[in-house]
Amino acid sequence: MTATPNRMPPRESTQRIRDFIIHAATNGTLAPGAKLPTERELAKRFALPRNAVRKALSQLEAEGSITRHVGRGTFLANHTGTGGDFPADSVSHTSPAELMEARLRLEPTLAELVVTNATQADFDRMEMCLEKAEKAATLDEFELWDAALHQALAAATHNRFVIRVLDMVTAVRHQSEWGKLKDRIVTPERRLKYQEEHRDIVRALKDRDADRARAFIVTHLQHARRNLFGY
Repeated sequence: MTATPNRMPPRESTQRIRDFIIHAATNGTLAPGAKLPTERELAKRFALPRNAVRKALSQLEAEGSITRHVGRGTFLANHTGTGGDFPADSVSHTSPAELMEARLRLEPTLAELVVTNATQADFDRMEMCLEKAEKAATLDEFELWDAALHQALAAATHNRFVIRVLDMVTAVRHQSEWGKLKDRIVTPERRLKYQEEHRDIVRALKDRDADRARAFIVTHLQHARRNLFGY
């Protein structure tokens, strides 16, 4: 008898695939560079629709945890990011308002570290995130690469503690409450404005101008908070 596809909310079903791959990488079941099961195999294993599997793999690609090659398959990255690999109860009670409050305090401080420590590879990663977000065909895809850009900024600090703290931000952004809120408020016009703000941030960082980058980060986060909550 054929398994009936799982009917749980899309974000929860996506999280199941992400957890499986991240945990396999963490415990050594999958070695760096290992080829992952195909979308069809993962869909069958978890009784999920193919689009849920595809979305989970897209999230992991955005986080830098996997690489995908047309005609060859999907592979675990040589340096797998945590991608928000935290116990669910460690972030499950964080509200969107609490998240934005923390981001406004934390993310502007990244500017100095990025300007000091970022490599060309870091800037290339930021540019890729910008391009993927700008070409995104759906809001979910845009959100995916929006979050990936903020992770790329954290990674460019080359400070493992900072990266780990910012991974918690990503973990909260994967929660359904955050997703539902963004679904309601992100219009095409607001998305274009976010893209412009992201470009400003990256340009200032590439110029090694910490003060300008910090100001752009604050402006962007204040704009996002205003759209989310009206203040």
